Amino acid sequence: MPKLSKYFRVAVAGDTCDGRKISESEIKQMADTFDPRVYGCRINLEHRRGLFPDGDFCRLGDVTDLKWEKIVDDSALNGKVALMAQISPTDGLISMIGKKQKIYTSIEIAPNFANTGKAYLVGLAVTDDPASLGTEMLAFSATAEHSPLANRKKSPENLFSVATEAEISFDDIAEPAPSVLARVKELFAAKKKNDSDQFGDVNAAVTVVAEQVQANFDDTAQKFAALNDRLAELETSAGTDRNAVQKLTRKLEKTDGSFSRRPLANGSDGKAEIVTDC
Repeated sequence: MPKLSKYFRVAVAGDTCDGRKISESEIKQMADTFDPRVYGCRINLEHRRGLFPDGDFCRLGDVTDLKWEKIVDDSALNGKVALMAQISPTDGLISMIGKKQKIYTSIEIAPNFANTGKAYLVGLAVTDDPASLGTEMLAFSATAEHSPLANRKKSPENLFSVATEAEISFDDIAEPAPSVLARVKELFAAKKKNDSDQFGDVNAAVTVVAEQVQANFDDTAQKFAALNDRLAELETSAGTDRNAVQKLTRKLEKTDGSFSRRPLANGSDGKAEIVTDC
């Protein structure tokens, strides 16, 4: 059954392996912009990318999601911004982690991914030697003309974070239930030895179909009952409106429609004026 990890820390804002710094804004940019549909981030061993799927440096899974959070604990990292990852591992990586191997992680960052001006996570490495991707490399890179890790980067301007210990745990991913057709096909897929086996499979297939028909019927019945309730509400509302219209009609029918116009004003001719009674 495929597995998906819980979120775990893969990087903290601060030093990288070549003397540069990972800023808080870059951590947040990686979390906010990450989308495997745009660029998938694969997991590798020691930042090495093998050519063969069955080689020593084959890929070990994929990063599926990122988020950032502030560290709140009693360590020296308290208050710093951390990048949290969720991964989908291969069986090989799960086996390694179960044996307490490759328990540190280091990320590869593209500071200006696809000329967007924003940082993006392009690789995640697992390692057992954080010093080789941390303090020692930091010391080498400070004086070296060329980075000792340059040949492991996807692009020369990319940078590697200092390796950090990861606490990785996995949850099983529930696989979708097979369709009725798939279940029936499975029953008849294998060759049977005798008529009894065939009859048993026919009986099982009929049961599967009947269960699905019953489930569909129950679902339809629930929807029909809800529709009936809604129709009853509409009928009640319509009856109320109809009564109000009938009441208004009867009232208007009883209203006296006769009226007389007041006399027209004929102006003043020196005689007694007609005064309008308002």
